[in-house]
Parts: sequence; C-alpha cells; structure tokens
Amino acid sequence: MPHIIIEYSGNIEEKMNLDNLIEKVHATAVETGVFPLGGLRVRCARRDHYKLADGHPDNGFVHVELKIGPGRDRETKISALNQIFGTVEEHLKPLHENGPLAMSAELNEFDGELRINKNNMHKYVEERANA
Repeated sequence: MPHIIIEYSGNIEEKMNLDNLIEKVHATAVETGVFPLGGLRVRCARRDHYKLADGHPDNGFVHVELKIGPGRDRETKISALNQIFGTVEEHLKPLHENGPLAMSAELNEFDGELRINKNNMHKYVEERANA
C-alpha cells in the first residue's frame, strides 16, 4: 500500500507530463517514510466523459485518491496526504495559473477484513536492492 490513483480530465492530458507527474508522486510517497516500496502503486486514469462547473470545454480537473491499509494514526495520514497533494499541486501550478482547473485529493483506508491482497513484490524489491 498505498494505491495512488491520479484521475484527470482528458482535455488537460497533453499539458500535464504524466510520466513526470507519476515519478514525482511516487518519489514523494517513498519520501514520506510511511509506505513500503514493495506495496506502492501509482497510476493515472483519464476521464473523457465529464461535466465541470458551467460545462466550458476548458474546465479541467485532477483528483488524487490514496487508498491505504489500516493501522496509521490520523496525523500520519494527514501528513502523507498533504505531502502528496503538495507535489501534485506544484507540478500542476502552471496549468492551474493559466486556466480553470479543479484539484483535489482524498485518503481512504481499506477495511482489513474486506480486502484481499496477494503481493510478492516486497521480496523482489529487497533482493534487487541488495544485489
């Protein structure tokens, strides 16, 4: 954990440099010290069907969702969310300053009993780090 999903309106994709944004968000998540590298997943989800505010075609959005496992205290969760959103906000600053853009983020904690996870990446990440 976590899964970090960056959902965005398709009209801004060419202005976002998605690969760079993914790298920055991934690095920030690691730098928080909160999440194990082997469980970290960052991905983007383009949305082509949406209506924002007055429906003007220039309106764009970016929404970041952090899905994490249970067990962290509230302050830790708030800090991690703020750090990750700060990275997204900084990356998108030129876009936000030059056009209509709604940015948001939320953190959702999985219920440990209502989640199935089978992940062997931790082992491989550790082996590669020690090689």
